[in-house]
Amino acid sequence: ARGLSAIDAPVSGGDIGARNASLSIMIGGDTESVQAVMPLFELLGNKILHQGGPGSGQQAKLCNQIVIAGTMVGVCESLLYGYKAGLDLNRMLKSIRGGAAACWTLDNLAPRILQRNFEPGFFVEHFIKDMGLALEEANRMELVLPGLTLAHQLYQTVQALGHGRSGTHALMLALEELARNHVNASSE
Repeated sequence: ARGLSAIDAPVSGGDIGARNASLSIMIGGDTESVQAVMPLFELLGNKILHQGGPGSGQQAKLCNQIVIAGTMVGVCESLLYGYKAGLDLNRMLKSIRGGAAACWTLDNLAPRILQRNFEPGFFVEHFIKDMGLALEEANRMELVLPGLTLAHQLYQTVQALGHGRSGTHALMLALEELARNHVNASSE
């Protein structure tokens, strides 16, 4: 239709970013349309980037989801490993958050895992959908992503265990089942 345009603007930052108006917003669309609605985005987030033409915001979001998938596996496995090694998990987290492993997931979701709070900031079932979209696009581009493929399979296990409406950090529940070892909340 004449005079109309569309933009895509997926976000990242979960429930915490939404509450604090600190979302990261990845925008795809023509420059003029993006500039016209920028004041609205500025109310919602503080990391707002125009990625390019229509669809590029969604592609950037899929890149974000790929990073989250790998990061979540690493965070959950580090908690399992630390627990099995007899570490004080809060102390271990404090140490690694100050180094190269520092990330949003360690700061925001690892504490929830230790509290056994798997309330969603982002649902497992939606994350599975996003990973599936990324894998479809990768296949279309003739790109193999083995890490994402593994994470996708692990999250399907989370959903099969009945946790599709839990937060993405519920990955811990599936990894605990696979490891036959459960991180005890008293290890805090």
